[in-house]
Amino acid sequence: MKVIQAFLQLIRWPNLVFIFLTQAMFEYCIVKPLFENAGISNTLNTTSFLLLTFSLICIAAGGYAINDYFDLNIDLVNKPKRLVVDKTISRRWVILWHFIFSIVGIILGFYIDRTTSTAFIGIFNVFSVLLLFIYSTTLKKKFLIGNVLISILTAWSILILWWAEQWYFFAKPSVANLDTHKLFRFTILYAGFAFIISLIREVVKDMEDIDGDRKYGCKTMPIIWGINSTKIFTLVWTIVLTATLLIIQLYVLFIGWWLTALYGFICITLPLFQVIRLLVKAKISKDFHQISSLVKIIMFTGIVSMLFFLYPA
Repeated sequence: MKVIQAFLQLIRWPNLVFIFLTQAMFEYCIVKPLFENAGISNTLNTTSFLLLTFSLICIAAGGYAINDYFDLNIDLVNKPKRLVVDKTISRRWVILWHFIFSIVGIILGFYIDRTTSTAFIGIFNVFSVLLLFIYSTTLKKKFLIGNVLISILTAWSILILWWAEQWYFFAKPSVANLDTHKLFRFTILYAGFAFIISLIREVVKDMEDIDGDRKYGCKTMPIIWGINSTKIFTLVWTIVLTATLLIIQLYVLFIGWWLTALYGFICITLPLFQVIRLLVKAKISKDFHQISSLVKIIMFTGIVSMLFFLYPA
């Protein structure tokens, strides 16, 4: 049982659930309803969708494993009580799991390309594996670039579903009643939210982990700029996201979706105001851990908001 718990911790199972939930919500609350309203079927049937999601989950699990492999010394300082590599699971097994998960994710990507009308999913999965490996070995220790990369890959979990439907947009541009512009707007809305909220969390985690990162020569933003300047950077992005969501909620109110606007304000915008308040006061690692946990909750409530586009009110 201890080994199973360590394995689930290694692959960050809650984050994998997030990936599945994000894709399931976007596919069944936004993509499929738009195609059904047009009287046609979208590219991904249930089996293809599940295979695509599972491929991304495998790649993410492999990425988390290899990240812990290369972060062993840093984690000994930052989170010694949560360490599993070399404590419960040997480094050799960690490498093996990274290889297995990555290969499965890549194979599934090419299989989806072969059995559906999608293209380049396999290639995209190969690049995702390579980027996660490079991130774990070098980019994570660099100024900002690692944070941006992870944020892009987070947004990609939504963008890839939009990409999977490109066959209709190019091969069948005259499909009646298919609102491709609406799908694009929803894609940009949620991919943009995923990118910014992920960037905020990644930078906050760097502030939380500054002691171990500094000890082992990392050049993250808090180490280069200092905590106060990094807090300002994070505050700016948080304020931009909050202001954008308030504008969207006002628009939603004008079209009569009162419940949707109320949910967005209470469950997403108000917690973002709390993030701003906590960021201003934060000083020690414990403070930044609390902010990181709150941002993760906001990520979840943002995902759940897709339900309101399926049943607008």
